[in-house]
Amino acid sequence: MRDDPTSLPLRLKGVRYTVGGSTLIGALDLTLQGHAPTVILGPNGAGKSLTLRLCHGLIHPTGGTVEWLGPGAGGHRRRDAMVFQRPVMLRRSAVGNLIHALALAGVGYRQRRAAARTALGRFGLEAIAERPARVLSGGEQQRLALARAWSLKPEVLFLDEPTANLDPTATRAVETMIGEFVRDGIKIVMTTHDLGQARRLAGEIVFLNRGALIEQTPAPIFFERPRTQEAAAFLRGDLLC
Repeated sequence: MRDDPTSLPLRLKGVRYTVGGSTLIGALDLTLQGHAPTVILGPNGAGKSLTLRLCHGLIHPTGGTVEWLGPGAGGHRRRDAMVFQRPVMLRRSAVGNLIHALALAGVGYRQRRAAARTALGRFGLEAIAERPARVLSGGEQQRLALARAWSLKPEVLFLDEPTANLDPTATRAVETMIGEFVRDGIKIVMTTHDLGQARRLAGEIVFLNRGALIEQTPAPIFFERPRTQEAAAFLRGDLLC
């Protein structure tokens, strides 16, 4: 578990995101805190991936603020990381991908090589260490991307549909890694279309529709007693307008 000062909570206040005159996120108020994994659900076009990118700072809101409010938020070290549905792999070995990420993070030469090997060993990826990352299977690439993120020691890890294109075996391996991250004290914030996965992993659910926050609810309550008609309809499999 982490013992350094937390950067959480992360607060989105009145956040808007507009492109070409279309408002994709509208006046979003959302606070992410605590240790339990947060799973963002919603139909296609709800704004799930955009919300992750706004939280991570990959895109900037056209209105409102995104702020880290915890006592550890003022440091210079990046406290969050993000893994995408299709991870970006460099033209180098699996271990080389980790070493490069650690170098960009300012880790010293000797330390980054040791840290890369430690991350691969922690998640059972030693056998692929010297293989070119771009020839790995989709599941291996996703696990490598997760190990790369873990090696940076983030406090918060954003995951955008991390198992969307994976078979059940690879999905199980990724979910196992996510569980280990949680035990290490990393706050997980992820999107998924898989309600079964959300039930397995979520501590709380953030439910979005058409760029608006509909519910932010502990996962057991969301699945057993949704508080809004939109959430109940989504769980039934109805199409939301």
